[in-house]
Amino acid sequence: MSESVRKSLNPGSLGFILSAYAGVDAPKHRLIWALDGRFGQLVTTTTEPMIGRIRLAWWNDALTDSNQLMGRGEPLVDELRRLKVVPLAGLTQWLDGWECLVGEMDLHGYAAGRGGGLFRALAGQEELPDWLTRAGAVWALWDLSGHCSEQRIAEEAVAFGQQYLLDKDPDWSVVPRPLRIAYQLARHDVERGRYAPVGLTPTRYLRLMRIGLVGR
Repeated sequence: MSESVRKSLNPGSLGFILSAYAGVDAPKHRLIWALDGRFGQLVTTTTEPMIGRIRLAWWNDALTDSNQLMGRGEPLVDELRRLKVVPLAGLTQWLDGWECLVGEMDLHGYAAGRGGGLFRALAGQEELPDWLTRAGAVWALWDLSGHCSEQRIAEEAVAFGQQYLLDKDPDWSVVPRPLRIAYQLARHDVERGRYAPVGLTPTRYLRLMRIGLVGR
């Protein structure tokens, strides 16, 4: 693994810690979370919507190139190819979700796109229950609320997240364990109308460990 990829795998990030619950798929999960972080950085540093869309389209083309030529030399692309996990499930949905933050914001599109697409990529399956998209949407909106500098948008994100909460606990055995943990972390705050905390606080870490052990 190249040094640049190692720098993308932030040991203090929530995604990195969730990956530890993925068992043999932990290396794949760490790369997918690092890729999500790259998409987020791309969106937050783009001032021209068209440029942002072009940059996101580049990632889609590179990660779906059957000849595996486009994007060669980009460390994350190379590492995902080395692990034979491209093309990623849910990639188009995932990127479309991030694009909903470029230009005029569409929180519903962002939630279903980023959350549902990311969860599909982590699960490694295109065909998954609809409830998984809802669970991913809750997580994505919760995560956005903790990274947004505008209080109004953070409040809207949490309010939208409450609309996506699952009515009952589904059969989580059909998807990797980190997805259940991610959703339950988000659900705990969204139900209470709270934003995601900034960084991995001790309280958040203890809650994550509890969910990992008992499921809620």
